[in-house]
Amino acid sequence: MENRFLEQAWRWYGPNDPVSLADVKQAGATAIVTALHHIPHGEVWPVTDILERKNIIEEAGLVWSVVESVTVHEAIKTRSAQVDHYLENYRQTLQNLADCGIKTVCYNFMPVLDWTRTQLDLLMEDGSKALYFDWIDLAIFDIYILERPDALSSYAAEIATAAKERYATYDDAAKKHLQNNVLMGIPGEKDPSLEDLRNSIAIYAEIGFDGLRDNLAYFLNGIATVCEREGIKMTIHPDDPPYPILGLPRIASNIADFEAIISRVDKPFNGVCFCTGSLGAGPENDLVAMFQKVKHRVNFVHLRNVKRDALGSFYEADHLDGDVDMYAVMKELVAENQKRDIAIPFRPDHGHQMLDDLHKVTNPGYSAIGRLRGLAELRGLELGIIRNK
Repeated sequence: MENRFLEQAWRWYGPNDPVSLADVKQAGATAIVTALHHIPHGEVWPVTDILERKNIIEEAGLVWSVVESVTVHEAIKTRSAQVDHYLENYRQTLQNLADCGIKTVCYNFMPVLDWTRTQLDLLMEDGSKALYFDWIDLAIFDIYILERPDALSSYAAEIATAAKERYATYDDAAKKHLQNNVLMGIPGEKDPSLEDLRNSIAIYAEIGFDGLRDNLAYFLNGIATVCEREGIKMTIHPDDPPYPILGLPRIASNIADFEAIISRVDKPFNGVCFCTGSLGAGPENDLVAMFQKVKHRVNFVHLRNVKRDALGSFYEADHLDGDVDMYAVMKELVAENQKRDIAIPFRPDHGHQMLDDLHKVTNPGYSAIGRLRGLAELRGLELGIIRNK
């Protein structure tokens, strides 16, 4: 049987992305991962807008393979009074996407924050810059800037002490910079405030871990009919990072979480986005073992590496360097891909800001050259594994 290669994709933020579709094509990707970021969260994506984006991509000689993401409105995550209104909007958006031939959708169910980093420009030894999550800076934000009640008790004594000492050295500009970095993970149409975050944390404290799991099941059951009818594949992204922060519950962080997600709504449309970077930040996560258990529901993959320190802080490493055994993960992924009728799409997730991109304004983690390097390395790794079989 002829070997099947993974579909090589690239995240693109639309016409305003500093990285053009011509750049993407030169990088070697064939597929695009994008979303209609101009549509307010929770509103229906019109067919005309979907087709306009699809046509732009196809005119560049590429295909729109995955939607990342159709944002799940907070009213759904919290199951508030407007939940059914936003569920109906979500169903209609899925229907419109399917009518346009786009049937793989990545989403997350993280409370409030889509992702969290404390620094967006960590200087590496080679002069490039990386995204960084530092437990000490997160504790500073939580205890001294957000001033969350009982925040101090959430941290090990070593981290709390280091946070107190470091905070004493921070001027107002440093505090504001840290605040902006953390709040950048909150999606929305307005600049988020500390008060907004405090209010959301209070809401999720009432919901709790089990309640958030229940709300995810309510969401999945609520979209099941359109997904099954149209052959839509939903892929939930892991928590980033994969552990509770700021007192918020996390339900997609480890193998027990993913087994619960799959078994709770045990239908083929209910799939997983296997993100090696997010999951790799969890020191207890065995990524190969995790993949083996959920591979039948993996419909999209993010390949990214991280390097952790003794405290659990991590920076985003080169794609083939770090604590994630990318060779072992790719070997499993290649084997699973051979069993599929349609190639599994993956994208090089994030990348260092490097070379000419150091002098450009870029989306954090999504400059061109670092991802080009990552895609090239991952493409070569896949080819080597296939040829060595």
